[in-house]
Amino acid sequence: MSRAMMRFFPMIALALGLLASPAAAQPVRTDNVEAELHSARAAVAPGETFTIVLRQTIREHWHTYWRNPGDSGEATELTWTSPQGARVGEIQWPAPEAIPFAMLVNYGYSGEVLFPIEVTAPANARPGETLTFTADAYWLVCSDVCIPEEAQLLFTVPVAAQGADNPDWSARIGEAVAALPRERPGTFATISTDGTLSAALPQLGEVRNPRFFPFSRDVMRNAEPQRPRVGESGLSFTLTPGVAENLGQAPLEGVVVYEVREGGDWARRGVEITAQPGEPMAGVSDRAATISPDYALAELEGAASGSAAAPSEPLTPVALITALVLAFIGGLILNVMPCVLPVLSIKALSFAGGVHAGEARRHGLLYFAGVMATFLALASLLIILREAGAAVGWGFQLQEPWVTSALALLFFLVGLNLLGVFEIGGSLQNTGGALTARGGDAGAFFTGALAVIAATPCTAPFMAGAIGAALTQPAAVTLTIFAALAFGFALPLTLLHFAPGLQKLIPKPGPWMERVRNVLAFPMFAAAVWLVWVLAAQAGADGVAALLGLMAAIAFALFVARWGRAWMIAGAVAIALTAAFTWRPLLGAQVEAELISEPWSVARVEELRGEGRGVFVNFTAAWCVTCKVNEAAALSQPSVAQAFAQANVAYLVGDWTNRDEEIATALGQHGRAGVPLYIFYPPEGEPIVLPQGVLLSQDLVVETITGDAS
Repeated sequence: MSRAMMRFFPMIALALGLLASPAAAQPVRTDNVEAELHSARAAVAPGETFTIVLRQTIREHWHTYWRNPGDSGEATELTWTSPQGARVGEIQWPAPEAIPFAMLVNYGYSGEVLFPIEVTAPANARPGETLTFTADAYWLVCSDVCIPEEAQLLFTVPVAAQGADNPDWSARIGEAVAALPRERPGTFATISTDGTLSAALPQLGEVRNPRFFPFSRDVMRNAEPQRPRVGESGLSFTLTPGVAENLGQAPLEGVVVYEVREGGDWARRGVEITAQPGEPMAGVSDRAATISPDYALAELEGAASGSAAAPSEPLTPVALITALVLAFIGGLILNVMPCVLPVLSIKALSFAGGVHAGEARRHGLLYFAGVMATFLALASLLIILREAGAAVGWGFQLQEPWVTSALALLFFLVGLNLLGVFEIGGSLQNTGGALTARGGDAGAFFTGALAVIAATPCTAPFMAGAIGAALTQPAAVTLTIFAALAFGFALPLTLLHFAPGLQKLIPKPGPWMERVRNVLAFPMFAAAVWLVWVLAAQAGADGVAALLGLMAAIAFALFVARWGRAWMIAGAVAIALTAAFTWRPLLGAQVEAELISEPWSVARVEELRGEGRGVFVNFTAAWCVTCKVNEAAALSQPSVAQAFAQANVAYLVGDWTNRDEEIATALGQHGRAGVPLYIFYPPEGEPIVLPQGVLLSQDLVVETITGDAS
């Protein structure tokens, strides 16, 4: 063998070895996921940056999670052990899928998914060496249940003077990297305070099923419809604020994901955006976006966006008859749903007291009229809002905090009436409930209307298909289907008024009616409690506190009204004053400007003062009534927020809702045993403790931080 051959033989052997055994990885199988690491390079040069992927093959009907998992879940995590001098980057996340489950919407992946990761080889690596990278992997995989799983993954890659592609994985990894959501040139987005996200996306083309996925978990509600719309310049979405409560007041980062038609097929694409606070843009909301029937959120977005409902084919005669029958059966079943039974029980009780008076048939017809009129009124309002492009569906009115609050107050008042706190329409003659008193005809009609209102949170079997069909049809067909639903709902109790045989089964009026009447108050209170819980998701703790305060004021006013005119006036004043302090969260109104706070700590105070900034500290607690009054009256006002910004004063909150020894120590140092405590630390000098015995005012706070206090 010649010297030349001997010199090149090791190089030839290395090349053949690389071709025979590219970067090695062993798959690991858990109960629900097969995972492995693969490299785009069969060999790497010293200091070279290359791409690997974590490949997950997920069991059918199971899923793992995106970086923001949505309403529940956890993102996949990798903890690396790598050669000295090597660097491993963060997981790069492909465009996620929306995964609905019951009342939640999560974000994640199913089937096979590739997560690209950038790796840099050590600069001092020597050709001929083999680099071994080990990852301790953790993921949560879910179906009807969630299972945390762990695995140890590794891959090895040889070092060569010149790197070489992995023939098995280079192209696939390149495609995975190319498909990652990226910022696109010419893309611009805004987010307004009303939750409108506008995204200008050049050369968008024909798209369907668009959705926005935020990077932050708390910025918006994931399970609410986004009502996507499309225009010549891009897309728009209507987002519902989450617990972070700063939607539209700060930049919003995330990914817009949609399907685009390419060569006759639909392909999923994602664009990363950073929406700046600003007004909605023109040219991005000309029409409702297309929602395909197989889209995971088709039921959520179909009626909301109007895309599934808009250009629908007219129902055939057979389909229309089927929808009417389903609506009628659904209406019948709706009578026994939990949200309706308390109201119908009251009607049955009042019927027991009035049937012997010869008015049963008239009351039955009036009840029937109340049901039909209310159902058709709701359907008409639904049609009007649908034509205006709003997101509507069965129970749509409960999406507004003020409606939820009003219904909760209504059920609360009905409960008080049933307990005898007050009467409607004069004396009851001891023969039944308030709805069959002196104004029995009006009571019968009102009971029908109240039963429909109570029914809107519920959906009976067979109703969903009928209402779904109704929402896709012209107004006349929609009203016809809703009329069939109303007819089925009203029929059972109406027939009872015309059935003498059944009437004989009802016990004669007596003391038992008063006891049953009192007991029926508590299902009404339970309905009010449920609506307060709904309001908590819409308006947070402030909304719940406002509604409960208003309930207390109304109960006080009704209770003392029997004592005379002066007490009636006192009760009215109590309601007015309570409403004046509580109307904002109940109507869904947002404070125009508020202080941006951060948690208090001694170290943070010193750090901010070291930067030459003043610091205002609010020691508060959720159970402190004075604290909440001060925050509403002074610290949440626009003028105070503006003064803090102009003076460059930081606002720190020490939350003592739960016991905190550090806060307790700070309170003790200032001679206080409890909250509230307000302290202003100027950039230099001694701290100023604001008086505790008086309510905080905007002027006092502003004068304190500007140095104008006397």
